[in-house]
Amino acid sequence: MAKALLGYVGGSDPRLLAEMRRLQQRVQDLESELGRIQAENDALTAAASHDSLVDSIDAHQAEPALT
Repeated sequence: MAKALLGYVGGSDPRLLAEMRRLQQRVQDLESELGRIQAENDALTAAASHDSLVDSIDAHQAEPALT
């Protein structure tokens, strides 16, 4: 029964090993891209919080520009 579930007993299929290596490389690529995107997102979040400080200035209380 176990042989039927596994398909056959023998050495590893080279196509299966190549596909497994390709998928492992893809996972590593995606993990590194995720880290890069998270770092970029953190930088953008920090920049947005800095910009919100500028936006919090009340323009109505500022002195008028010279005309």
